Amino acid sequence: MSLQRQPLSIDSVTIEDGFWQRRREVNREQTIEYQYQQLEAAGTLDNFRRASAGEEGDHNGMWFQDSDAYKWIEAASYVLADRDDPELEERVDEAIELIAAAQEDDGYLNTYFALEEPEKRWTNLNMLHELYCAGHLIEGAVAHYRATGKETLLQVAIDFADHIDEIFGEEIDGVPGHQEIELALMKLAEVTDEDRYRDLAQYFVDRRGHTDRFVEEFENIEEIAGYDPDEDGIATDARDVFFEDGEYDGQYAQAHAPLRDQETIEGHAVRAVYYYAGATDVAAATGDDELLDHLDRLWQNMTQKRMYVTGGIGSQHFGERFSEDYDLPNDTSYAETCAAIGSIFWSQRMFEETGEAKYIDLIERQLYNAMLVGVSLDGQQFFYDNVLETDGNKSREGWFECACCPPNVARLLASLERYLYTVDEDGLSINQYVGGTATPTIGETDVTVTQTTEMPWEGTVEVDVDAAEPSPFAVRLRVPEWCTDATVEVNGEPIDVDADAGYVTIERKWDNDRITAEFEQSVEVLEAHPAVEDDFGRVALQRGPLVYCLEEIDNDRPLYQYTVAPDDAFDATLREDLLEGVVTLEGEATAPSMDGWDGKLYRPTAETDDEPVTISAVPYYAWNNRGPGAMRVWLNGA
Repeated sequence: MSLQRQPLSIDSVTIEDGFWQRRREVNREQTIEYQYQQLEAAGTLDNFRRASAGEEGDHNGMWFQDSDAYKWIEAASYVLADRDDPELEERVDEAIELIAAAQEDDGYLNTYFALEEPEKRWTNLNMLHELYCAGHLIEGAVAHYRATGKETLLQVAIDFADHIDEIFGEEIDGVPGHQEIELALMKLAEVTDEDRYRDLAQYFVDRRGHTDRFVEEFENIEEIAGYDPDEDGIATDARDVFFEDGEYDGQYAQAHAPLRDQETIEGHAVRAVYYYAGATDVAAATGDDELLDHLDRLWQNMTQKRMYVTGGIGSQHFGERFSEDYDLPNDTSYAETCAAIGSIFWSQRMFEETGEAKYIDLIERQLYNAMLVGVSLDGQQFFYDNVLETDGNKSREGWFECACCPPNVARLLASLERYLYTVDEDGLSINQYVGGTATPTIGETDVTVTQTTEMPWEGTVEVDVDAAEPSPFAVRLRVPEWCTDATVEVNGEPIDVDADAGYVTIERKWDNDRITAEFEQSVEVLEAHPAVEDDFGRVALQRGPLVYCLEEIDNDRPLYQYTVAPDDAFDATLREDLLEGVVTLEGEATAPSMDGWDGKLYRPTAETDDEPVTISAVPYYAWNNRGPGAMRVWLNGA
């Protein structure tokens, strides 16, 4: 069973958009090259060289560092699908040669074990991420095959997947400590049409929460993996996040109960959303509507009670995890960039199966805020975790010892085309408003769709629909959740808009027609849910899909002094000279008058309690591009 709605392939979409094109060009020309150099500097590629030469000992970096190379190949492959780049293609081919040479005769591939502990393969699934790395290898291989038609890396992935399929389920009864392989196997099944990979993905999804292998691994952690929990920081941290009062707590790895018995989204945020993305693929392939409904309930728990206004998820630093409902601190928020990206993967799959606009609305929020903040405007500095408030001690970094987030951002930006449109047997859904051209086939008709828009700065969208021959089908335009008023016309004729429906569906015989949509963007002063202790009585600013923040550099007072009333008015001003062109919000607020200060005590009176001041806000994604400084998303509310 295939998904109800299929995203368009990368080579059938061309992005020509003032906002996203600039960021994708930086990604192509700066980020991907920069990250390749970091892979060399960190010894990631050298691990493959040394493993293929039969060397032993001194593995470079984290034990799952292979995955950084695989994600880089995936990002580079999406670029190759979009345009010819012989130099990049040659570099990718060279990396693939290194990887293939390091693969063992039985298909197994992991440089940490090849160099450090060859006799301990598959002995510590919980900690050492063999299946996680395998998943990223498979995803990179599928992307490379689709982009180039070459089977070099695909065959490596198939051989490894066959090895895993051979030993798991009978010889080894276990699941990955860090999920990822589930969704990857579903991709591999799609390009190979091999049901065994779907069955293996379903095994990993369904077996989780049933096996006690994780407990056995931790009880024998020193014997199995050579770790001394009293001396080794990795083992100590792992023991702490997996055990509560000396008892194993599987919530961290979503292994506390079978998936269908999990009532709330728990544990390590990236693991959770990768897992649920893979589970959604399995539910779609097997027609398991009951599982799909359960995944929606988990999604609702995440979005309604455990998510930041930016779309960031996973509030707790310790364990990089979800905590309790409404526990959303600002200055210690984690909101890992990878978690937002994994959430996008999950929501996209949920939409493809259900067609519900709420999933696409979340993707939009996370694309513009929780994901995009993870990379600097020059494409060479990154946030791993994302605070919503700082006194100035937080800045992006050039790389990390655990460098999962930078290549994750690169591969998402390079594959943005796949999130813009979907087709089904009835027509086309326009999900994200990004300028450019798409060439879907709807039914048996070749169609050219051209979007023109200045999103996110303006809410006007023009869509030209040119069918090769006049044909009846549906075009669906999403009405964004932030839109306060929407109007839609076809060739100048108004179309009824039901904003509550999520999409405006236009059914007609299409020939050479123009849709014009106006999605009103007003500045919203959002109030926090009263159960969020850290934001009680606070407000945040949003315009269109963008969440805004105050930066110290733009405002005269300490940011904690400003108070904004829900009915305060703000002007949106396009500043081409600022942060590569942004719309800023300028408005009135109040701050304490210093007239009440007598040198010893602050004694405000009715006349000196506060005074009107002007504040300036910039999009959250763009903060920290002008040096360190204080920043706040949630402001004092009147």
